[in-house]
Amino acid sequence: MALHEPWSIKSRAHVCAVSERHFEDGESFCTAIFPDPESSGYLRKDFSADAWDQRSEDDAVPFSFWQSIYRAPVKEEQVEITEESPEDLLRRLIEEDEEHTENVRYILAIMLERKKQLVEVDSQPTATGIIRIYEHRKSGDVFIVKDPNIPLSEVEKVQDEVAILLENGGRIPEPISEPEPVSEDEPAGDSEPDPSPSATENEAPAESLVNSSSEEE
Repeated sequence: MALHEPWSIKSRAHVCAVSERHFEDGESFCTAIFPDPESSGYLRKDFSADAWDQRSEDDAVPFSFWQSIYRAPVKEEQVEITEESPEDLLRRLIEEDEEHTENVRYILAIMLERKKQLVEVDSQPTATGIIRIYEHRKSGDVFIVKDPNIPLSEVEKVQDEVAILLENGGRIPEPISEPEPVSEDEPAGDSEPDPSPSATENEAPAESLVNSSSEEE
């Protein structure tokens, strides 16, 4: 049985992992993902170009690595958001790391890639499947997403699930309970019972009286 691999968002560092020198805006640097020896997850380290070139054969072998351009963080005005965006939803699902959301996470990552918010920088095969690594174009955060190899027949179903989550603040809405149907055996509430006896019941005693009178005569 394969171990479940914990995922998380790997935030970009602002200093070199070796020299601890702050990166400059527009500087080329290298990002590397390493297996975490204390878990089945991954660690991220960012290196200046010089520090990366000076790595030796004795250094840890990265699971994945790529070149990036450092962009200094820009303070943006905080905007009140009432609904969970696709990016926010993906971040939350990755942090919650529930196995049944793997399909949704993958579809969200593809959606954000098409919107040019994420870019796929690498993919690596593992014992549990292909791991796709995405980098956020603005923040540089790394999103590690497992490719669940969704069958073509199920893609539309997963897309519908993503749409429902986005329309309901990232949560599955509670089902609406329907009123219980009225049984056909129950009498209607507005109908009133007929207090008068039926015609048959009235005729029977009258005939008896007539017959008894004739016999007496």
